Amino acid sequence: MTWIAPGITDRNEPGPVGTERAQLEGWLDYHRKTLLTKCAGLTADQLATASVPPSNLTLLGLVRHMAEVERSWFRTRFAGEQTGTIWITDDQPDAEFENVDPVTAQDDYATFLREVDLARAAVAGRDLDDTYHNAFFDAPMDLRWIFLHMIEEYARHNGHADFIRERIDGATGD
Repeated sequence: MTWIAPGITDRNEPGPVGTERAQLEGWLDYHRKTLLTKCAGLTADQLATASVPPSNLTLLGLVRHMAEVERSWFRTRFAGEQTGTIWITDDQPDAEFENVDPVTAQDDYATFLREVDLARAAVAGRDLDDTYHNAFFDAPMDLRWIFLHMIEEYARHNGHADFIRERIDGATGD
């Protein structure tokens, strides 16, 4: 069965003019949809295929990883929600990559979409200058930085997704 990634047909770059918030949200959404575009049209088995051995990096693992990252930055850190993790454990800190299973591909995709929606809700109405205390840096961090970091995180992993997808079926594109 081919894995369908609904909601990606409206993947467009933000316009060249807009408010800072609109640009940040627009570019983040563009990169979110880019990852899903890389997954569209593949079977669950293909999504769970590590196509560049010995790496265990898969498209499904990237979707799962980004669900964890969305939750961590927007909800747990910025909004202060007690969310826990989805797949990661103390014993298996890379579980989102290591435990991929084609049987759960649709559920993993739904989890990703849910985390994106919850991330949006966690920052709705919040100002880009709003901060939280980042324990790792022992310093305040503003919402603007998180948006920029998330755009960078997706852009980097979308580059990985390009290579994985090309190795699976030869598809290329932006």
